[in-house]
Amino acid sequence: MSIHEEAKRLLKLFEFDEKRTNDMAARTLLSLLNLREGDTWDQATNNRIGVRGLMDWMRNNLDFPIAENSRETIRREVLHQFVAAAFCEHNDDDPDRPTNSSKNVYRVSPNALSVIRMYSGSNDDTSSEFRIALEEYLAYAPSLVELQREERRMAKIPVRMPSNEIAYINPGGQNKLIKSMVEEFCPRFAPGGQVLYIGDADSKTSNYNKELLSSLGINLDMHGKMPDLVVYQKDKNWLFLMEAVTTHGPVNPLRKKDLESLFGGSEAGIVYVSCFPNRRVLRSHLMDIAWETEVWLETDPTHMIHFNGSRFMGPYES
Repeated sequence: MSIHEEAKRLLKLFEFDEKRTNDMAARTLLSLLNLREGDTWDQATNNRIGVRGLMDWMRNNLDFPIAENSRETIRREVLHQFVAAAFCEHNDDDPDRPTNSSKNVYRVSPNALSVIRMYSGSNDDTSSEFRIALEEYLAYAPSLVELQREERRMAKIPVRMPSNEIAYINPGGQNKLIKSMVEEFCPRFAPGGQVLYIGDADSKTSNYNKELLSSLGINLDMHGKMPDLVVYQKDKNWLFLMEAVTTHGPVNPLRKKDLESLFGGSEAGIVYVSCFPNRRVLRSHLMDIAWETEVWLETDPTHMIHFNGSRFMGPYES
């Protein structure tokens, strides 16, 4: 196995993701460690080096004609993640050095270097001193996979469920409105309700209670267009099918028919709700809303609008 392939394997053992275990990442690692083909891993060093020095090492010692415009690729797609995972140190000799300085330098952290020097490059490292040292290192150093998972979670919108648990949905689009539907609509109009499904652009099944839906006689085809939010209110045996109307439309007659087909086996009574951020957005969709459905506004969370003919007609007590 070439030292280049050994470097890629080593990065995987350090739990870096796919982009940080590719050819560019391997060459960057070898350059950081001052290693070339024919060297052994116990010869690795961690001298400070800038991006220009890394590129020169690739050309002169790894026989790779790296393009001059690859600086930002190395910095943004490799070194930044190495530093984030505490695998590398950035300007450890002068932490106050400006980020746009030509004197910016990187080096493999001393802790990572001590593990790397034990690496043989072979496939039989599972019971070696290296493996033990690697496990100890990973127990304290954050892997890039874990860091990215946390970064993704921090970027998501936290939604407090009726059960008081926290679910996470992606930012952007209609999900801010979906958060309000869960946190503002449900306590007022579906108290004690259980969220069975939250639409999420990245993961259609991450907040999906298949078991309870099945117990209600509903076996969904997830390839069908699900509503944005499904809530079950057990004491009334009501199932709320709710649409967040920001870019997509409300429950119109065609959409209502689709939902009736999708949830046709439901043993619970179905309540259709179109949710809008405000009256202005409602006004632009007013002609489309189906009869025998409900409308809720984020800006007026304590009230409902009933498109139900005479069902709720009558005087209100003063």
